[in-house]
Amino acid sequence: MKNINLTHHFLIAMPTMADSIFSKTLTYICEHNEQGAIGIVINRPTDLTLVNLFNQLGIPQDNFSAQTIPVLFGGPVQMDCGFVLHHPIGKWQSTLAVNQEVGLTTSLDILKAIASADGPDQVLIALGYAGWAAGQIEHELAQNAWLTVPASSDVIFNMPSEERLSAAMQLLGIHDANLSNEVGHA
Repeated sequence: MKNINLTHHFLIAMPTMADSIFSKTLTYICEHNEQGAIGIVINRPTDLTLVNLFNQLGIPQDNFSAQTIPVLFGGPVQMDCGFVLHHPIGKWQSTLAVNQEVGLTTSLDILKAIASADGPDQVLIALGYAGWAAGQIEHELAQNAWLTVPASSDVIFNMPSEERLSAAMQLLGIHDANLSNEVGHA
């Protein structure tokens, strides 16, 4: 597993996931290289809405479609920082281009643009991110903690958060009821 690159892949938490933070999560991997990996959990909404976040940050808003957009728990690292997954990538102050279609931005300019209805066409906003040290994600894969599948922008941006995990499993041809907590031997 030395040369694996899971950038633009989903990590599906297996039912045996011991870490309650990641139990039943779907994580989108934004970057994976020899130094480690960065991802955003995309199926765990918080009680915070985007409008509440704008209010907390003192950002005036003209975008009334943002009223009901949930802010997600993106992971346990830097939970006081916002992370915006978006399409198209655009030109923002601090953006990691995941691929040709999806960007991850951490700068305030994108939130101000979203508040004024000038932001990217598709967005997912999260507080915090998931991070792995060099070799850690490979070790967890070897321990059967995760299933992986190439990511789908449709799952990220066009589905309600509660449907994303099962939709990612369906990309593998698996129904979530077919995953077991038991480990067997042939």
